[in-house]
Amino acid sequence: MTVRFRSKNIADTPRSLRSVTCAVTALSLIVPSATLYGRPGSAQTTQTAKPKPGPQATQPPSQPPSTDGTAKPKGAAGATPAAPVAVTPPPDYVIGADDVLSIMYWREKELTTEVRVRPDGKISLPLLNDVQAAGLTPTQLRDRLTEEARRFVEDPNVTVVVHEIHSRTVYITGEIGSPGPYQLTGPMTVLQLIAVAGGLAAYADGKKIVIVRTENGRQVTLPFNYHDVATRKSLKQNIELKPGDTVIVP
Repeated sequence: MTVRFRSKNIADTPRSLRSVTCAVTALSLIVPSATLYGRPGSAQTTQTAKPKPGPQATQPPSQPPSTDGTAKPKGAAGATPAAPVAVTPPPDYVIGADDVLSIMYWREKELTTEVRVRPDGKISLPLLNDVQAAGLTPTQLRDRLTEEARRFVEDPNVTVVVHEIHSRTVYITGEIGSPGPYQLTGPMTVLQLIAVAGGLAAYADGKKIVIVRTENGRQVTLPFNYHDVATRKSLKQNIELKPGDTVIVP
């Protein structure tokens, strides 16, 4: 932009025109500077330099990868709880103290629960309160719970599942490899218990082994001669153990 005046001497130029000349000159200097930062005539545009991309931090996986290539559940909320594993009770099994049972009512989640048999032989259930369980078979307990639930549920359907058996315990002590309690998960003879417990110790007297058993509230002793049984002279001594039996190896 150029402004021309007829007067050659700036002193002869009127003061008002000199002010206009200074303003125009200043404007001609500002306009190119404004163009560098934005559009002409617009406010100054400030551009912020973007940081250079750097190495990104590697985030640890929320769950460790599974060995079989399948994704593991993300958390407890999304995980499907695994069903408790049931055990197969022996044919003569009756429920005893410290056994773990699942009581399931079909379509009645409020009554379904997992319980441990108390030392007094009872279990505590929602609505039904205390119910005697020890001394009953799972089938007998199911029938009792079905009858008890009729007070609250129409046509109840009950299932009793045995998860853990702790009441069927036998004991072996004395000159034996590993003395202590052992669970009867199935039929077991005296000779089998001795084998499970690590066999007779070096100084054990195998001829004087006894089994202590409680029958009708009284304790009785049954003899067991390891050498006679091992040589098949008296196999009848190799009796089947019952829960609560104690084998003493002198």
